[in-house]
Amino acid sequence: MDITGEPDGPPEKVGVAIADLFTGLYGVIAVQAALALRARTGRGQHIDMALFDCQLAMLANQATNHLIGGREPRRLGNAHPNIAPYQLFAASDGPLIVACGNDGQFARLCRALGLGLHEDPRFAENRGRVANRAELDAVLGPAFAALARADALALMAAAGVPAGPINSVAEAFAEPQAVARGAAQRIGASVAPRLPIRFSEAEIAADRPPPRPDEHGDAIRAALAAGADWPEG
Repeated sequence: MDITGEPDGPPEKVGVAIADLFTGLYGVIAVQAALALRARTGRGQHIDMALFDCQLAMLANQATNHLIGGREPRRLGNAHPNIAPYQLFAASDGPLIVACGNDGQFARLCRALGLGLHEDPRFAENRGRVANRAELDAVLGPAFAALARADALALMAAAGVPAGPINSVAEAFAEPQAVARGAAQRIGASVAPRLPIRFSEAEIAADRPPPRPDEHGDAIRAALAAGADWPEG
């Protein structure tokens, strides 16, 4: 939370349970590694996973900025600590994100907007753009604000600069790519995000929906009445 939020605002949490989800994913990787080792040694092992450890591990470039570079990461809002411009911009009718990952993309962005910033020694390389972030934003911000979002996105697409709208969850699932990939999966009366794994030689089994409230209640109560033990968990 300390690195999430606006620079002059309080720490903020993200919108989903990041620590829980990452620990689950790291846990799967650990199980796979343990199984691979068992195939070589014939021995299984206990796996020790902690939410706190996974939170530190997932800090990625923010952690290395501190551990290697000796810098204390700080909140930057929607900006990137190591790349500029890689952030939110406000078009005249809505926000968009521009992810300008290298000097070539930056030059194409500038030409698309009719700007000569890529020829300015302060901004020609990413190092300078990060160091002179405020001055860069002071020029790019008004340039995007003068455009409708659809026009700005069209310019970025034509220039080969990664950019996209800020979608709501509903808009994200309605995106043509999400529809084409079947990102929302219906099983019976249940609809949920599809497991984002695709195999070349197999399909993900998904033929049983989660139970409805008390769907199996009668069977459980009957089994208990007949003397069955309540299952652990």
